[in-house]
Amino acid sequence: MSGSGASDHSRRFCVLSWDQVQRLDSILGEAIPIHGRGNFPTLSVQPRQIVQVVRARLEERGVCVKDVRLNGSAASHVLHQDTGLGYKDLDLIFGVSLKDDQAFRLVKDVVLDSLLDFLPAGVSKERITALTLKEAYVQKLVKVCNDTDRWSLISLSNNTGKNVELKFVDSLRRQFEFSVDSFQICLDSLLLFDRCSETPMSESFHPTVIGESVYGDFKEAMEHLCQRTIATRTPEEIRGGGLLKYCHLLVRGFRPSSEADMKQMQRYIVCILVKLQHNRFSGYKININPSVKILSMASC
Repeated sequence: MSGSGASDHSRRFCVLSWDQVQRLDSILGEAIPIHGRGNFPTLSVQPRQIVQVVRARLEERGVCVKDVRLNGSAASHVLHQDTGLGYKDLDLIFGVSLKDDQAFRLVKDVVLDSLLDFLPAGVSKERITALTLKEAYVQKLVKVCNDTDRWSLISLSNNTGKNVELKFVDSLRRQFEFSVDSFQICLDSLLLFDRCSETPMSESFHPTVIGESVYGDFKEAMEHLCQRTIATRTPEEIRGGGLLKYCHLLVRGFRPSSEADMKQMQRYIVCILVKLQHNRFSGYKININPSVKILSMASC
């Protein structure tokens, strides 16, 4: 890698401060209820526990986990507590290889099997199948497999909307919408410290934890977060256009850095949204009434 390339790469990363590591440790240790449907009991799950269990089970099955990261609004909260955004979902990313359908199935089976470890004492596990656990505890199950993206998402149910989302990523072309939600925190060093150290963490003795901004410039993204600025790169690549996130940021007091930026961003967002709806309507037209003429969207 050239000197310039190495410098550009290093700008993506930052070592977390002691205060930030403490906030991260607190989030990973918080017990989150996973609510069961029907007669299934509520599970009490600490994020650090489910990460350790799922990772160990994957590696037992021969799946190499490159790293595990905290992503999205929870990562932003760790880095800057007073964002005004708060966080609800706990988005955990496992870096894995998903080369075929069998790998996708294995990941799903491992997660569902791991839930058995969190059932309350006294619950008989012998007759509980993976399908039963899926129906009882999974809020959302997503699989994406195309030329640029290979990932799956398993979102565990929480009636208050604070879902634990386990995302297994082989490749993902676009990992953020705006700079303020582009942060990822690598959990490996902290989880290793949990397993290996008999001495509690302190300001003078704690693991080095690395944060990354997939926006490309950690310092700039942090400035946007602290100053409540809406910014992005190549907005035309944002999946779905980012309208909901953009509106959420506006409601929370975030603003584009200038009127020109605001107009350009809104144009991209609206244009992408209109194109998506146009494509959906075109598909509907072809299936239902081929004689209906659909206008071209080339002007966007």
